[in-house]
Amino acid sequence: MFRLDEKIWFWTLLVIPVIILLFILLQIWRRSAQNKFADSELLKRLSPNQSLFKSTLKVLVLCGAFASLSLALVNPKIGTKLETVRSQGVDIVFAVDVSKSMLAEDIAPNRLEKSKQLVTQIINSLASDRVGIIAYAGKAFPQLPITTDYASAKMFLQNMNTDMLSSQGTAIHEAIQLAKTYYDDEEQTNRILIIISDGEDHGGESVDVAEEASDEGIRILTVGVGDIKGGPIPIKRNGVVLNYKKDNKGETVITRLDETTLKEIAKEANGVYINGANTTEVVNTIKEVLDKMDKKEFESKQIADFKDQFQWFLGLGILLLFIDIFFLERKTAWLKKLNLFNETYI
Repeated sequence: MFRLDEKIWFWTLLVIPVIILLFILLQIWRRSAQNKFADSELLKRLSPNQSLFKSTLKVLVLCGAFASLSLALVNPKIGTKLETVRSQGVDIVFAVDVSKSMLAEDIAPNRLEKSKQLVTQIINSLASDRVGIIAYAGKAFPQLPITTDYASAKMFLQNMNTDMLSSQGTAIHEAIQLAKTYYDDEEQTNRILIIISDGEDHGGESVDVAEEASDEGIRILTVGVGDIKGGPIPIKRNGVVLNYKKDNKGETVITRLDETTLKEIAKEANGVYINGANTTEVVNTIKEVLDKMDKKEFESKQIADFKDQFQWFLGLGILLLFIDIFFLERKTAWLKKLNLFNETYI
C-alpha cells in the first residue's frame, strides 16, 4: 500500500512545462537570430557540431531530474507490515443517490458532488468505525463492502457518477434492502444506514422497507440534498450545458428536494433527518448519534509500518542533474564518425 506524505509538493512539477516552454522559445529565438546572420548552409559550415537532438535530450534529462526531486519532496511510502488490530466502532453504510436528478445545481456545485463532499467529511470525522458504500438509482449496486480502509472508501466515492447505473429512477427501498446484506452479525445493534438523496422515490415502498430494517436493528439516518424550490436537470457535454431535461410535453423538468419522504423513512427506522445544506451541521449531528451508540469490537487488518522511499527519487534526481551538467550540446565525435545518416561534413 502506498502513502504520500506531502502532496502539496506535486505543485513543483509545474516547473517542467515552464522549462520546456523556455527551451522552445529559446530555439525559436536562436533560429530567427541565426537566419538573420547567415543562411542555413553557411551556418552548418560555421558550426557543424551543433546538435538539436542532444539539446532536446539535455532538456528532457533536466525535466526528469526535477520530476524525481519533486517526488522525493512528496515522500512516497510503502506499507511493509500488516497487523491485526482490535478496535471498537459502528458499522455505517452510505447509500448515495446517483440518479439523473442529482445533477441539478440548486445546491453548489450540484447535488451529487455535494453528496460526495458530505460523505467524505463524515468519513474524515470517524475514528475506528467500519464503512460501506451503496450506489442506487432505479436499482441498487454494491460499491464497497464494509471496511476500515477509509482511503479506499473515498476513492470509490469519487468515482461515482450518474452514468454508472443504466437503470434510472430513484428506488430508495432497493438501497435499504441491499444494505441489510452488508452487516455480518445478525445480533449486532449498532448498525447505521445513511441515505443521501434528494428524496425523490419512484418505488413508493421505502417507508415500509425502512420499518422492516428497523425491526432488524438497522437505524436509518437520511440527509436531504437539494432545495425545496428545485431546479432543472442540465444536459452537459464537456462541462458545457447544452439543454435541460424535458418531459413528454416538451417542458423543462423541475426536480425538488422531497424532505417529507426522507423524514418518514428516518422516523420509521428510529433515525433522524438532516438537511444537507450545511456540511458542518450534518457531520456534527451524525457524530452525536454515533457517540451515543454501543460500540462493537471487531478485528481488522491494517498496515502498521510504512517505509520512506524518498531516497530513491532523491538519488535519481541528483544523478540526472549530474548527467545534465556534463551533457554537452555538441555532436558526439564517435557517433559522428559512424555517419549513420550519410551526412557530409565540410
